[in-house]
Amino acid sequence: MKFVALVALVAALAVPSALAAPPTLNGLVGPGFTISLKQAGKKVTKLKAGTYVIKVVDKSDIHNFHLKGPGVNKTTSVAAVGSALWKVKLKKGTYKYVCDPHLTTMTGTFKVT
Repeated sequence: MKFVALVALVAALAVPSALAAPPTLNGLVGPGFTISLKQAGKKVTKLKAGTYVIKVVDKSDIHNFHLKGPGVNKTTSVAAVGSALWKVKLKKGTYKYVCDPHLTTMTGTFKVT
């Protein structure tokens, strides 16, 4: 009986971490000439390799949010205003997010280790 209780306890502890949702990143572009990527309200500068959900809010029809890096190339439309939800696997390396029409002024980078 004790063995069954121990197995149940180990399973209960293991299952939540296995079923945990990937961390969420929040991308924002516009309505002015701003672009950002945040996690829990803080600017993303470094992340661990792994799977993430990125929620992008595009507030302008003259901007887009374009994320590129090792194995990732995701973008919203320049003409569209709205939201996008991406599930991405980030690998070690440097990632860049830009507004393509304004890539000299609206840009950010982060490293994945």
